[in-house]
Amino acid sequence: MPTVESTQGVHVSTEQLVALEAYARDLSFVQKSRSHQQLAGRMQSSMRGRGLTFEELRDYLPGDDIRSIDWRVTARTNKPVVRVYSEEKERPALIVVDQRINMFFGSRRAMKSVTAAEAAMLCAWRILGSGDRVGGFVFNDSDIDEVRPHRSREAVITLAGKIAAQNGSLEAGFAGTQSPASLDAVLHRVAAIAHHDHLIVVISDFNGHSAATRDLLLRLSDRNDVICILVYDPFLLDLPTSGDIVVSGGGLQAELPLRRADVKQAVDTFARERGRELRNWQKELGLPMLPVSAAEETAPQLRRLLEQAAWRQRRR
Repeated sequence: MPTVESTQGVHVSTEQLVALEAYARDLSFVQKSRSHQQLAGRMQSSMRGRGLTFEELRDYLPGDDIRSIDWRVTARTNKPVVRVYSEEKERPALIVVDQRINMFFGSRRAMKSVTAAEAAMLCAWRILGSGDRVGGFVFNDSDIDEVRPHRSREAVITLAGKIAAQNGSLEAGFAGTQSPASLDAVLHRVAAIAHHDHLIVVISDFNGHSAATRDLLLRLSDRNDVICILVYDPFLLDLPTSGDIVVSGGGLQAELPLRRADVKQAVDTFARERGRELRNWQKELGLPMLPVSAAEETAPQLRRLLEQAAWRQRRR
């Protein structure tokens, strides 16, 4: 009777996450999003204004400097419009990392929670390397840890520490209450900060997503770049044809009697319906949804997926 159990890839340390900096240098994120406003356009201009390169016109948003208001366009459209310059249009990043108990599963290389942690740090190091501020939120079934965006190694290392702390608290004998709603709770926290021109990377298996989750992501994507990284384990997609499997997280074990046709059929049906649900949800959202397997090395997958996403964006 085969046993799916691993002593590595169960938890990850701050030091291991910090060391991923070397693997992040050749990652490339999609270009900054175009504004959806009617007056906006990626117009290049040689005009000089405060020594900056003019980039676009867009609606005034709370917090904008009133000195950037274009009064002639404002008078013509009867609503406040601001001029955006390239140096002002930086793109701070928020990385949202799921460390709920549903992420504490892995059949081969690592737990989904470890893969999510690795993907988060690869993104964080690359964003910092491009000169943007980076911060994020790490959440589990009961807590949300926040790191405000800063352009410093200290901020990234702090984020690594928050991720490692929550990751280290996951265990198979979890006795708390699972909270699918915590995904929406953390997205509300993100929306309170990311009013416009942020890069938001949500790394999760999206367990428990709902219509509210969809609405939150769509609202965030209206004025920000949003990338979803879907962490999954291929276990349910490639079940053995016979025999039983014992899945162990250390102290607890669960047996799947796959020799029984009804059990195997139920698991197969669940896997197909879950995959169909996520594909339909992705199509409805219209956002980049990058599938990353916990059974493979994270960095090569992420590099390939980001390159494909950037290529698709250039083709539009």
